[in-house]
Amino acid sequence: MSSKFYQLALEYHKGNRPGKIIVSSHKSLVTCEDLSLAYTPGVAIPVREIAQDANKVYDFTIKRNLVAVISDGSAVLGLGNVGPLASKPVMEGKAVLFKHFADIDVFDIEIDTQDVDDFVQTVKNIAPTFGGINLEDISAPRCFEIEKRLIKMLDIPVFHDDQHGTAIIIAAGLLNSLEIQDKDIETIQLVCLGAGSAGIATLDLLCELGLSKDNILLVDSRGVISKDMENVSQFKAQYGTKTDKKTLTDVMHGADVFIGVAVANLVSKQMIKSMADRPIVFALSNPDPEISPKDANSVRDDLIMATGRSDYPNQVNNVLGFPFIFRGALDAKASEINLKMKIAAVYALKDLAKLEVPNSVLKAYSTKYMTFGKDYIIPKPFDPRLIEVVPKAVFDVAVSSGVSRL
Repeated sequence: MSSKFYQLALEYHKGNRPGKIIVSSHKSLVTCEDLSLAYTPGVAIPVREIAQDANKVYDFTIKRNLVAVISDGSAVLGLGNVGPLASKPVMEGKAVLFKHFADIDVFDIEIDTQDVDDFVQTVKNIAPTFGGINLEDISAPRCFEIEKRLIKMLDIPVFHDDQHGTAIIIAAGLLNSLEIQDKDIETIQLVCLGAGSAGIATLDLLCELGLSKDNILLVDSRGVISKDMENVSQFKAQYGTKTDKKTLTDVMHGADVFIGVAVANLVSKQMIKSMADRPIVFALSNPDPEISPKDANSVRDDLIMATGRSDYPNQVNNVLGFPFIFRGALDAKASEINLKMKIAAVYALKDLAKLEVPNSVLKAYSTKYMTFGKDYIIPKPFDPRLIEVVPKAVFDVAVSSGVSRL
């Protein structure tokens, strides 16, 4: 990144008031009567009501609209294990997105431990404050165990966005890409580069949508995950296959789909050239993809290309998911975000991309034309219809699947 942008980012975060979020009150506090209502003696009245009926906490406090964004700083962006303090700008950024896109309030919480038991116990102890828990930037495989245990312990939604948010947006974009490329999810050959939280969760969700495990080749830093590979975690092992292919180059030959959730510049032009007809390439490493769109398009004119960046077409961005998924879950007073709710979000995003794009979106992206096709497979983050469509889909399924407390 340029030195100019580097300095601009520092100035943005520092400014006259450091950080990106504030806590403020939306109730009047200008008279003596206001003070008596906001605090003593008036505050004792909702306290008594909640003590008699715990569900009334949703009526008299912020809980129904409050999410905790929680990290230990062990897997921050592409920067690795930078620790809890260095993760705070990212967690504040997440809070800004929650508020801007879905009017959800957030407390960001950075926990100074990377012990699974300590982390889980800390979150369990503070959970009564919140209507939902968004786990963020926690390294694999610890993140799987942490989320699993917290979901079992708590009666509010627990959602690891690096897993499920990423998976939901990829799935929506991939289903549309398959339709455009005239391919079937049940028969495609798919290569996934990266076996961390995003990679495993994406494969899990795609299998629920019809992808066959027999058609998946998972690649990590050691090579292709095979049945005979030793010292493989249970999460990776479920996607181990019987194959004599060892390298990324080997598995890219003839593949229909490539999903990269690893690091930059691992995919060559020759690998893209060796893929099947009408390939789909999701190179999602940030800030630099596994292969640039320029390089991929220079060797294929029949591919669909997506990245994680906003300066290329088809940005796979989690902001399309987590604010709206939590909005639907919170409005339903859901006890969890279950698989059916995640799939509902996938199809809501998928279908929205096929509708006529509003002028406000065209203006935001400085273009006169945007329509469903190779360069527009998923909605843009500034599409005003997201807040109408995705939360409703999630809400409806929360109610119908029995996890709503309305």
